[in-house]
Amino acid sequence: MTQGEKNKLIKFPCNFDIKVMGEAKENFSESIIEIIKKNYTDFDASKIEMKGSSHGKYISLTCNVFVTSQKQLDKIYIDLSKSPMTKFVL
Repeated sequence: MTQGEKNKLIKFPCNFDIKVMGEAKENFSESIIEIIKKNYTDFDASKIEMKGSSHGKYISLTCNVFVTSQKQLDKIYIDLSKSPMTKFVL
């Protein structure tokens, strides 16, 4: 897939859901919110959907962000992926 084809899949600006998974630790949500706000200052953390795993060891957060470009979206993904608290970013 070329960069041009990739850009046609997402029309910017848009709202985009990012799912972040990690261990269910006390400051996981706060850490993820801080990372997202570094790239998107108007992020509304009150709209995060949170779901725990069946045994309570892991948690997933679905964060809806308004992104204006592929570059901004990529930066959010990169920063979330670099966090030691994050297991997966989808």
